[in-house]
Amino acid sequence: MRLSTTDLQKRLNPAKTKGLPLALALILAWLAGAMFTLALAPYGVWPLAVVSPAILYALLMPQMSTRRAFIIGEAYGMGLWCVGAFWLYTSIHVYGNTPMWLALILIAIMGLGMGLFHGFLALIFNRFVGRQPFSFAALWILQEWLKTWLFTGFPWLFVGYAFTEQYWLSSLAPVGGVFAVSFVAVLLAASIVELLRRRGGYMVASIVLLVISTSLWLMNPQWTKPKGTPDLSVSLIQGNIPQDLKWLTEFQVETLKIYATLTRSEWGRDIVLWPESSIPMFQTEAVPFINEMVKMANETDTTWVTGIPYKDEAAFDPATDKYAPFYNSVIALGSEAEGMYKKQRLVPFGEYIPFEGMLDILPDLAGSQDILSYSEGSDQQAPLRVRGHNLGAAICYEVAYPDTTRKNAIGTDFLLTISNDAWFGTSAGPLQHLQMVQMRALENGRWFMRATNTGVTAIIDHKGRIVERAPQFERTVLRGDIQARVGNTPFMRFGHYPILIIIAILLLLSYVSRRSSTRTQAQPPSKR
Repeated sequence: MRLSTTDLQKRLNPAKTKGLPLALALILAWLAGAMFTLALAPYGVWPLAVVSPAILYALLMPQMSTRRAFIIGEAYGMGLWCVGAFWLYTSIHVYGNTPMWLALILIAIMGLGMGLFHGFLALIFNRFVGRQPFSFAALWILQEWLKTWLFTGFPWLFVGYAFTEQYWLSSLAPVGGVFAVSFVAVLLAASIVELLRRRGGYMVASIVLLVISTSLWLMNPQWTKPKGTPDLSVSLIQGNIPQDLKWLTEFQVETLKIYATLTRSEWGRDIVLWPESSIPMFQTEAVPFINEMVKMANETDTTWVTGIPYKDEAAFDPATDKYAPFYNSVIALGSEAEGMYKKQRLVPFGEYIPFEGMLDILPDLAGSQDILSYSEGSDQQAPLRVRGHNLGAAICYEVAYPDTTRKNAIGTDFLLTISNDAWFGTSAGPLQHLQMVQMRALENGRWFMRATNTGVTAIIDHKGRIVERAPQFERTVLRGDIQARVGNTPFMRFGHYPILIIIAILLLLSYVSRRSSTRTQAQPPSKR
């Protein structure tokens, strides 16, 4: 009789075949995923970023079918996303006018879909690689990386973000990015479980990595250095325009008045920065207003940087195009200013309709291709030129993409990000978003200006520390100074390649080791 691999493992390890009842395992997995949210901003209970993956690891350790492992991983991922990204409910229900019951169903569907990443993590961990901390941590980083590009990506809720202000670990960010931080945290989580199982060897590797990260924190290497020019005075304008009014045609003039009034006392500063789409119309429709602002900027020796929808009428070809391409952009105007940045990473269904023509097969979505969509900006854009410096930009959601921000930071002296997080109300979403900006500043060794409509408007230094911060949901101006810096962090030079090579090697070795072990166990005993 030929035994399957699973049956053979059960006979060889009978004490390890017992697991929790499936229903209980699923509940624990869902709760473990949900609790991770408390590790992120605004709660900051960072130990839960270790406890949460540790619970999933422990649940996957008993011998089980591949199907059971997948379901447990899926439950964990669903808990993670249904709770961690529940801020989407505000935009769907409150501003999307979707009934509560339907909004909750859509959140559950989103959680189910995003949960597939952890579902396949668990499946591969159970079926193809050695079930030990190195392979678990490597698979974790693999699924985080896939979230940065697969199906346009949704790079949110990474373990490393929980340690943004825990510099004894986030000191790895300038070296290997947020994934290096995630890797050490998840490896530590799995190693703790193994230690409780009286297998302490893996903890040695975790301790070594923690010693390295702590040493980097204590030695405080300066990956970048001050440019040697005077700090720049900046004013970040927070208009606090209610989301339900922001895009109303009848409120456009009032919006412009609000920003012009808030800026009146700021002319004369080096830089005045307005948030994403603070001019809520195409540049062709706001020419008199823009000219007036540029005049004031030139007269007071001020650089004015603003978010604005930009219509590229010169690129319109009536023979092939339905309408002129337009972009979510930020433009530098006024004194010592030049350049425009066009957003590269667009929000599906928010800024463009994916699979436009294919949607006609759904009756309620027929004709969606006639909805105007923003165009993507090139990934080879020059930085803005501001007061003799190069200024890198990221608009709203795209600052969540580590590699996009890294590329935009190369050759710059400082960075900006503009956003409109009014879509997410008083939820945790805007604060999670701010935490990611802190991580981007740390990865790239650059100061960040962050101007938003309703908050969180902030100035962040090259170590990811918030230097100045405006209160949310107030019409206000945040004033401060920023420092120009030059040089490249290791992460800027090499990106994710080092950590991806490391996890590829770990997974390959783990796969080969498991195959070799399985073949050895399957061989019949030799006859003497």
